[in-house]
Amino acid sequence: MSFTTWTPIAVASEAAQARFDLWRAVEAQHAVSTMVLVDTLDEQSLLEQLLETSKPPLPPLAEGAHWLLFTPFRYPPPHHGSRFRGPLDPGVFYGAEDVRAACAELGFWRWRFLMESPSLAGIDPRPQTVFRAAVATLTVDLRRAPFDRDRARWVDPASYEATQDLARTAREGGIGAILYQSVSDPGQGGCGAVLALDAFAQGTPLETQTWWLSVTRDRVVWRRDDVFHRSTFEFDARAFQG
Repeated sequence: MSFTTWTPIAVASEAAQARFDLWRAVEAQHAVSTMVLVDTLDEQSLLEQLLETSKPPLPPLAEGAHWLLFTPFRYPPPHHGSRFRGPLDPGVFYGAEDVRAACAELGFWRWRFLMESPSLAGIDPRPQTVFRAAVATLTVDLRRAPFDRDRARWVDPASYEATQDLARTAREGGIGAILYQSVSDPGQGGCGAVLALDAFAQGTPLETQTWWLSVTRDRVVWRRDDVFHRSTFEFDARAFQG
């Protein structure tokens, strides 16, 4: 079956209820970005309230959910969309099946930003929040039959047409999440696209970690160095796809 013939009923017939965790990495800026602009916690609280009024309204079902979970559903995508989200589509939460793949995903996009910024020699180490969220919803896995027949379309580094089309069809079929192979990760790790806020098993992350990310034109380095954990992920930029 080609991706062009998938219907909501056909996609739903290949779906199964699944429960799994996804890791996501984001810049750790929520608490510190406004603190550098003010002198007291009261002033910071007032400033954040003012900033909140300038943001898009909260998406449906966001009440009571943690901001790390609902933020991807609050803001519009880039003008060209993202892998499973067209410019006019609802939000999508992207995550990975393990920490390394989540770091590879964000690291790729930071490296790509650097490569498109000729005035920058590199990006100095910055703190990142890496967190784990629980998902429990009707799910399809593009790495398995019969979806794997169209693998070349799902991992196309230059076009999102097929995956965006499938995500729209999946939503119509009541699908809450899509599992797939990472296109950015040199290790081809597993990723997930959460299509709706009610696909999360709970409204808060299961755990959060702080990592430091630095980027040069030939290397992406992640480091976690605290009292209990010391880990490093290093990616050679030549191995990045796309």
